[in-house]
Amino acid sequence: MAIVVANTTNVMDAEKDMFAGGKIVAQKKNRIQVSNTKKPLFFYLNLAKRYIKQYNDVELSALGMAIPTVVTIAEILKSNGLAIEKRVATSTVGSKDDAKGRLVQKAKIEIVLEKTEKDTEKEEKETSTVVTEAKEAVDDKE
Repeated sequence: MAIVVANTTNVMDAEKDMFAGGKIVAQKKNRIQVSNTKKPLFFYLNLAKRYIKQYNDVELSALGMAIPTVVTIAEILKSNGLAIEKRVATSTVGSKDDAKGRLVQKAKIEIVLEKTEKDTEKEEKETSTVVTEAKEAVDDKE
């Protein structure tokens, strides 16, 4: 049985999921699984900004007590004009309780954000400016 994971930081989580559910786990390249105990909020915020620039969208997901962290990240990105909300999905997932070994239902949220049109236009303008400056520099040398 193989585990396919795009983000190497989630290999251990993927292995845990595989052994818990006995299935192959595929990690999306633009998904961030947020924890409120492993890393600070600003780590996930900066990672989400980078993913939006790189992939034009990002999927933030969290379980249980990490849900407010995901909502906060999404609201910061929206209020700064970096992203718009594309989709929000909530569900429950079963996970085994470590102490008693019974199945416990946990709340799950997935928020998909995409790059704003304004941000895309700004990047295109910056790129064209750099290209124009490079052409002018080449022309000056000749």
